[in-house]
Amino acid sequence: MSLTPRERVLTAINHEEPDRVPIVIGVSNATGIKMKPYQGIKKLAGIDAPDNYIYQWPELGTAEIDEATMQRLHSDVRGVRDLEPASVLERNRQRQPHADFIDSWGSGQSEIEPGVWYPGVHPMAEASAIDQIEAYTGWPDMSDPTRIAHVRDEARKLAEQNEYAIIATPWLLFPFERAHAMQGLDVFLLNMAMYPEFAEALLKKITEVCKSLMGPFLEELGDNVDIIKIGDDLGTQDSLLISPKMYRGIIKPLHADFVQFIKERSKAKVFFHTDGDVFPLIPDFIEMGIDILNPIQTTAGKMSDLEGLKKTYGKEIIFCGAIDTHRILPYGTPEDVRQEVQRVMQIFGPAGGFMVASVHTIMNDVPPENVLAMVDAVKEFGHYPLK
Repeated sequence: MSLTPRERVLTAINHEEPDRVPIVIGVSNATGIKMKPYQGIKKLAGIDAPDNYIYQWPELGTAEIDEATMQRLHSDVRGVRDLEPASVLERNRQRQPHADFIDSWGSGQSEIEPGVWYPGVHPMAEASAIDQIEAYTGWPDMSDPTRIAHVRDEARKLAEQNEYAIIATPWLLFPFERAHAMQGLDVFLLNMAMYPEFAEALLKKITEVCKSLMGPFLEELGDNVDIIKIGDDLGTQDSLLISPKMYRGIIKPLHADFVQFIKERSKAKVFFHTDGDVFPLIPDFIEMGIDILNPIQTTAGKMSDLEGLKKTYGKEIIFCGAIDTHRILPYGTPEDVRQEVQRVMQIFGPAGGFMVASVHTIMNDVPPENVLAMVDAVKEFGHYPLK
């Protein structure tokens, strides 16, 4: 029996087999598509739609996928997101060409080559003392109503349609990555080792600021949401950015508190995005109540052991992702992509608990033909019972 996309997702995330494996694409920066492949997909599909950017943020480079293209991609989800305050968006639209993009936290991106932007503005790079945290004058105003003025109506309309699963995706509301943005990755990691009291105080401050937006965001969503996406990138290609001991001592309590904060206010499943080899932390994620783990970076250390992941944790957490953006999608042929999608679904798909997605944002080096090969392979090979 054919299910609606929403029914398909809800079945899979309840560890049951739907009619086919769900597809998650196009609802956040972590599950999105950069502008170049998006333009290529539209051209191949004969779709005429504007080139808009997610979060109204061109420097991020991730496309706002139009509805016709979302349908061509067979996406089973639709997204609801917050925005930077209208004053910040307007200020950046009016700034001089090639000038730094500065967000509402005072951090931002610099143009490293024409049209290519990279995080390079770190307003607290010199800070290492606790009194410098409160002395910082750039903490954002999370009460600005223009951040979430659209959220209630967008979520309500999607819920009334009752066609697609709704993933609510606030932008980077998470302490570890935000600390990188405020200080720079190398500086903050050094501070965690040398000035742990400062680092912990900064992480706690960021968490409280983020919760001051997450609360009203959840209130605006009400019951019109199925999944809440949060996340913090914790891994590299072959290890963690910090030791498991440091994670458990400093960051895990903040993550656990944030997950509890969400679950006290919403029935939605919690979707946690973290890149790299985070295998040692999966039991911690399960313990703190994370429901969905993304992106399962299959080229990173022990995260490549899909059979082991499914056998050990498949009944306790839902896997989302696992389609390689390191080698297969950018450099493989469409047939390579088809075979990889089929391989991954055969491992992760049985008994439900799996949703297909690319390992991260589909970057500009991915041919549009390969994106279509990925989603079409799910349509071809992803029906239950899996073959």
